[in-house]
Amino acid sequence: MSKLDELVEKYAKEIEALDMKVDKALLLAVAKGCGPSLYRKDACLVAASDPKEVERVKKNFCIKKLGCADTPKLDENLKEVFKTYNKRQKQRAVVYYLLVKKLKKSSVYK
Repeated sequence: MSKLDELVEKYAKEIEALDMKVDKALLLAVAKGCGPSLYRKDACLVAASDPKEVERVKKNFCIKKLGCADTPKLDENLKEVFKTYNKRQKQRAVVYYLLVKKLKKSSVYK
């Protein structure tokens, strides 16, 4: 099993712990999209309590990657995802996966 496969399994367990069904193919695609950041201690996490980090996720992932409009609804969706995934250390791939599902943007990865 590759390191990426091990991480995807770890992420899947975290999503299942939220009482959600996991689309492993989508999770794998999202994880691959994170690139080398998955393997860096600090970069693999999202600091939801840091407004600059939240803004980076919003602009670089939601707006640029997923093609979302910068609206108050997008801000609400970000807050909801962070509230749903209320672990202290939020894995970047899990946050991104939850955003893809919440924003109904799975087609970006197909």
